[in-house]
Amino acid sequence: MVDTLVAIRWLDKKWHKVVEKKLTEVKLDEPYGEIIVHGGNDISYYEAISDARKDRMKQVTKVVFLLNITKVGDRACALASILVAVDIPEGITIIGDYSFNYCSSLKEIKFPKSLTAIDVRSFDSCYNLEEVDLLHTNVQELGDYAFFGCTSLREMKVPDSLQKFGERVFANCSKLVPSDIDISWGNDASAVVAYLRSIQ
Repeated sequence: MVDTLVAIRWLDKKWHKVVEKKLTEVKLDEPYGEIIVHGGNDISYYEAISDARKDRMKQVTKVVFLLNITKVGDRACALASILVAVDIPEGITIIGDYSFNYCSSLKEIKFPKSLTAIDVRSFDSCYNLEEVDLLHTNVQELGDYAFFGCTSLREMKVPDSLQKFGERVFANCSKLVPSDIDISWGNDASAVVAYLRSIQ
């Protein structure tokens, strides 16, 4: 195992062993497919996404969380465009800004009870996401535009613990919320909870 929080892992067919490298060390012509998360408390943050990283992320099919991770860092899994499902394990409390941004094939997410916040644009433009179930979590905050552009989203379950609701969280989620209602909520978390319960 390399000493890093985010790495790419693949099976080396020649040697029949698992090879793991830092994401920044993977050459574009090398095979890869899984992001392995391990080590410290947070997944690495990325202030900007380079063209090389965009190319690598396009082939990621799986994200594996190992021990001691408490927060998914900003942009950590962004642009994993063929990632279909992700299981966020117990112990993670925050999903950071843009963390799964443009994971356009993502359809299934399992959230842990420990989760307390989904930050700004965390799931922005996850076009194939149809259902989000946060009912069993301790989520208190949904950040600005957290589910912006999730055009297939039709069911959203939120817990009573929700206290802070950001700007236009469900903007362009027309199958879930008409735009005029989304705008009228402002930052009123109780109105959001009441509306989502009424359409279940």
